[in-house]
Amino acid sequence: MILKGEFSSELLKTTANLQFMIPDEGEGPYKVIYLLHGLHGNHSSWIHNSMLPYYGKKYNAIFVMPDAARSFYTDLRYGRNYLSYLSDELPQICRNIFNISTRMEDTAVMGYSMGGYGALRLALSNPGVYGFCGAISTACLYFKPFLKILKNDPDSYLKTGREAEETYKDLLSIYGYDFEYTPAYDILHLIKTYPDNIPKPRIYANCGTEDGLLKENHNFREDMKDSSFDFTYEEWQGGHDWDFFNDGLKKTLEIWDKG
Repeated sequence: MILKGEFSSELLKTTANLQFMIPDEGEGPYKVIYLLHGLHGNHSSWIHNSMLPYYGKKYNAIFVMPDAARSFYTDLRYGRNYLSYLSDELPQICRNIFNISTRMEDTAVMGYSMGGYGALRLALSNPGVYGFCGAISTACLYFKPFLKILKNDPDSYLKTGREAEETYKDLLSIYGYDFEYTPAYDILHLIKTYPDNIPKPRIYANCGTEDGLLKENHNFREDMKDSSFDFTYEEWQGGHDWDFFNDGLKKTLEIWDKG
């Protein structure tokens, strides 16, 4: 069953849109999977563009699909607190509505592109909450060098087109006019500083071999070899599009279900 809804968010100070996919049978407590969208998406992206309605029937889980606009799943310096909303307010709202398990092993977060980054941010910024993280065609894995360009020579980036102008505005709202590097937004920093005394989430990442983000994902794969996380990376033919995201979701759910 697919449900659409909205509520007045205290943290966002506006109406928040949501979609859910819930099992047709059973009483719970259900496992929960938070599915995050990409830069150009919204809370409807997974339902409209993927085979989630078919895939999801195989699992006794509630899928929660929030809208995070173009926030990069961050508490914006000039804007709304999307990370806090997703970390704190949204899970409580979901538990108030549905019989959802609160166990770490029953809680997962997954996303594509910007949502892959968001999934990693949520899993690594909230130790002991998420037992599994699925990062599909992940963007934004290495932002520090890019921030230097935006700070020292923004014109060279802005000349690359209108999309660059919009992304520049997005990042300006996150980092401010100084484009200051923030360790708490850095995935590798979060990996290295994750508490040793708290169970770590399993992390599964995948990327298409024709994806423009493939090099970043390869670098991430290499950097994760030195970590203590249960990390798996796979790639196969595909680009940065819904053909691959759909296959990536199918494989991510299969890996999650194996436990």
